[in-house]
Amino acid sequence: MNSQDTICAIATATGGAIGIIRVSGPDAIAITERIFTPAGNGTRSLSVRKPNTVCFGYIKRENGEVIDEVLVTIFRAPHSYTGEDSVEISCHGSSYILQQVMQTLIGAGCRNAAPGEYTQRAFLNGKMDLCRAEAVADLIASTSEAAHRLAMNQMRGAFSRELSILRERLLHLTSLLELELDFSDHEELEFADRKELTDISSQIERFIARLIDSFNLGNVIKNGIPVAIIGETNAGKSTLLNALVGDERAIVSDIHGTTRDVIEDTVNIDGVTFRFIDTAGIRDTSDVIENLGIERTYDKIRRAEIVLLMVDATEYASSLRSLIDKVHTACENKKLIVVCNKIDLCPGFKPTLPIALPPSSTSLISISAKTGTNIDTLKNLLISLSGITILSDNDVIVTNIRHLEALTNAQTAIHRVCEGISTGLSSDLISQDLRLCLFHLSEITGGEITTDEVLGNIFKNFCVGK
Repeated sequence: MNSQDTICAIATATGGAIGIIRVSGPDAIAITERIFTPAGNGTRSLSVRKPNTVCFGYIKRENGEVIDEVLVTIFRAPHSYTGEDSVEISCHGSSYILQQVMQTLIGAGCRNAAPGEYTQRAFLNGKMDLCRAEAVADLIASTSEAAHRLAMNQMRGAFSRELSILRERLLHLTSLLELELDFSDHEELEFADRKELTDISSQIERFIARLIDSFNLGNVIKNGIPVAIIGETNAGKSTLLNALVGDERAIVSDIHGTTRDVIEDTVNIDGVTFRFIDTAGIRDTSDVIENLGIERTYDKIRRAEIVLLMVDATEYASSLRSLIDKVHTACENKKLIVVCNKIDLCPGFKPTLPIALPPSSTSLISISAKTGTNIDTLKNLLISLSGITILSDNDVIVTNIRHLEALTNAQTAIHRVCEGISTGLSSDLISQDLRLCLFHLSEITGGEITTDEVLGNIFKNFCVGK
């Protein structure tokens, strides 16, 4: 991609009343002016108009035929999203009109923008760091209040500010150590107090570790909290999935072993996305296909954050004991909810938890998936167990695998710094590890990223027009 090209793209989804085309680059205003005629006699051309103003007129083909009545908004560098001269053309939302305007712009000298090229230009022109640029994609892709809040927090620079503080502290340590190296012929001089170095390095290591630990939470917020619905055959797992998602997503039947594979669907509950996984019923069977489904059930249990262990109320005690024996190991360290289903068939029945399940990590609820009894109570319980509602707008949560990798490498480097200080390693080697830690933290914000290949890989999954 040539950053000197002037690019254009449709920036809005099809089907709306209004469609917007973005034009950005050194000739954005001049190219738009070639195909745009302002309404009214004596109206000034775009090139002499003030920035941040809107002009009404007509987009015309080369032969003078009017394509559409439009509004053209002018932004002049550096005060635009990309930091370049930019124009936004607001047309009627017809896909035909938008495509005709695009073809006319390309004929006048534009080229089609690549996915993410607008945001990439914003990064290259210093309008945002790479961390904030990636948050743009997360914001567009957000499907829940929690994911939206995290993306907005990152776009506003919360993560970047934390990394900036870390960077300043690391630079302070590095400068002190390198000052010692400049006076290495005076061995008695020590500019960097070793206790201060130890304290600050340890604080930085703990802070990086906290950011790394936050990735699990960030990942489930971004992609949905995986919830495995498990139990014996005919316990009502598929009925519960349908009740939770509000649709006939899974086949419901009285025949045992109907669900032979996992079925997944996502639901947004009070701003939190849950990924529910209906699994094959756990039982002893000689059916090869059903056994494959049961094996996948155990795999989904291991991957889940929350496990709904469904038990038929009509045979509660025996079924629960049998299930605990089979899944107890797989459910270790999981948030477990024992769901006593079909209470509509057992009026007045009050189930209890067996001693084998510690009450501190296990919840119990009685429902009827068929009639909907206590489904809302179950949803509230899921929300409370998610832990996401306690997040504030100031929380810094890592959601990006690239950031995680950079932080992990930075953690390794700062750990070597701490070890080097404690063992009396020479200042030049400690300084080298400090600089390596700085390098990996800079990778997150883009300070050390210069190659088109790396940038292209980051921006390739953006949508066109952003």
